Amino acid sequence: MSQISFPRQYARTRRFSLGTPRGIAIAPDGRRILFLRSKSGSDPLTCLYELDVAAGSERLVVDPEPFLVGRLEELPAEERARRERAREQSGGIVRFHSDESLNRVVFDLSGRLYVAEVDSGEVAELAAATPAVDPRLSPSGEHVAYVAGGALRVISSSGDGDRAVAEPEEASGVAGQVTYGLAEFIAAEEMDRLDGYWWSPDGKYLLAARVDTSGVARRYIADPADPSRPAMEMAYPAAGTQNADVTLHLVAVEPGGKRLQVDWDHRGFEYVTKVSWSEHGLLVVVQSRDQRRMQVLAVDPATGEPSVVREDHDDAWLDIVAGVPARLGDGSLVWTADVGDAKRLLVGDDFVTPADLQVRSVLGVDGDAVLMAASTEPTEVGVWTWSAAHGLERVAGDDGPAVTTGWCGGGTIVLAERRLDRAGLTVSVRREGRQVAEIASVAETPVITARPHLRRAGELQIRTAVLFPEGHEPGSRRLPVLLDPYGGPHAQMVLASSGVFLTAQWFANQGYCVVIADGRGTPGRGPAWDRSVRGDLAKRVLEDQVTALHSVAEEFGDDLDVTRVAIRGWSFGGYLAALAVLRRPDVFHAAVAGAPPTEWRLYDTHYTERYLGHPDVSPENYDRTSLLADAARLQRPLLLIHGLSDDNVAAANTLQLSSALLAAGRPHCVLPLSGVTHMTPQEVVAENLLLLEVDFLRSALAAPAELAS
Repeated sequence: MSQISFPRQYARTRRFSLGTPRGIAIAPDGRRILFLRSKSGSDPLTCLYELDVAAGSERLVVDPEPFLVGRLEELPAEERARRERAREQSGGIVRFHSDESLNRVVFDLSGRLYVAEVDSGEVAELAAATPAVDPRLSPSGEHVAYVAGGALRVISSSGDGDRAVAEPEEASGVAGQVTYGLAEFIAAEEMDRLDGYWWSPDGKYLLAARVDTSGVARRYIADPADPSRPAMEMAYPAAGTQNADVTLHLVAVEPGGKRLQVDWDHRGFEYVTKVSWSEHGLLVVVQSRDQRRMQVLAVDPATGEPSVVREDHDDAWLDIVAGVPARLGDGSLVWTADVGDAKRLLVGDDFVTPADLQVRSVLGVDGDAVLMAASTEPTEVGVWTWSAAHGLERVAGDDGPAVTTGWCGGGTIVLAERRLDRAGLTVSVRREGRQVAEIASVAETPVITARPHLRRAGELQIRTAVLFPEGHEPGSRRLPVLLDPYGGPHAQMVLASSGVFLTAQWFANQGYCVVIADGRGTPGRGPAWDRSVRGDLAKRVLEDQVTALHSVAEEFGDDLDVTRVAIRGWSFGGYLAALAVLRRPDVFHAAVAGAPPTEWRLYDTHYTERYLGHPDVSPENYDRTSLLADAARLQRPLLLIHGLSDDNVAAANTLQLSSALLAAGRPHCVLPLSGVTHMTPQEVVAENLLLLEVDFLRSALAAPAELAS
């Protein structure tokens, strides 16, 4: 039997994500761990498992297949949207919520709610309103909260007493524009806040987000391949337009209980970025629209009154950091702040991490210890703990280049590590400073092996990866060059993880030298590096790709043909690819631009205004970064690809650029993907896109390129 091709394997394994453990939850005593994993590296249905830490043995708790007719899911619109925001690529039990002790869990399948007893594995469907989404158990496990029809509802875990505790009102006389308990688009897409409600530790109250989208502009996403199908309407706050109105309400679980609105300076701080409710109290983080001010509020559940615990200010913007705010066992506030050119951990009033350690996120708090992901070298991510008793200690990442994350609870630490020197994910369980168990990954082993050379390019030491075809002998032939960046804020490509480079290695194996560079604006290098793209997402970003290319060409001169240079990318990477051939045709000779935000006025408020400001205040920033005015400059082959169901980067971005190119008489190619969203999860689409890109590049770079006359 012939070996499977990489494009087919890449597609059917959902980018090798299937079969890897995730969704880790640790019991308060640290002796039980619940996690999610599919049964194999090609099975898209995710199951719930338990690991007995002492015995080191795992057990299947819930298999979702018996509850799905023909293994097919019928997702409510709210769940489809949430999965798109979360970039969720699998099905089945893609998330669960447990009581405090991890004895009982709740999950949703096809808009129906199920409760499972972990010890027995018994599963019962709840007689809840449907379609239902986002169920969560109260800490005691007595009640389940969930959202249906835009209302926040509560039902007992035995299935009795279903009722709404917060029901949507009509906004401006129009139904369906107010919801309780769901995160708005901006929170889910840009703030990593997928939650819209939170249980109190005693289970007596819920804090619910009321989202009113009546003032938000509407977009209509249709399927041109099926003109009989109505267009989907969505509230999308594009840069400079009105955001959803988000307020917070404390509601009692018991019938007839009180309801209070949390009353902060809503006009000055319209974004709700984080909520943390522990035995030490309720914390809410709010942010100003220009993102230069942020407040941590302590809310009194008895009155709904907030008080400012901390306020931060930055002349450019303030980052939303995962895992904070949090509280130590003694109630001390755990936070992060920028000091000089480092993001540092703050406990109470004290900075407890050094200036040479960039804190990436807080992974958890266990008593008086903080678990965090941090870096001294931006291509690597390690895990550290801090406590007053033991200070700062490195837990993982000191035995070779790796990217590691983790979870903690009850004296147990779970570490998930990807390394540069081997494929796959390793998940280990530690107690008392030693490994006691491992959670197996059943992900498929890639049919190719990535062999990146990591370099530092230019005076800025731009982290760069270089990949050659397997078996390439140095100096044997000059290879065309393919740049394969993301290149913008929020995402790194050059990391000490072999899995990051699998697609790049496949492209290299087609006869290219592939170069990937993380230039200014990408994460991991500190506040000054991040803020260097403020006001202009084009100039420095493109400069750094050219610098990286020239640096690689200088080192590997006998192996590169710099008269044949292409660039490909998706999302911001797609923008960068189109930008490259439009503004630097002397360097770049062909481009594949997937889902590019070609006109930043079409993108959302929180992301775009952070970097370019409000378009009414700083229109010049938008003008200099738009690609539409550059259409007449195109001299190189350009392939534009866009999913017509993309609700993040609208297909209008590609279509408007295509129209401008046509008006300027510039030939180009457009590949519309019917029914495809921003993340192209469909197996056939994902496979064939790679093959089509290679065919386009082969044609575009068939001979040494010369500038068109």
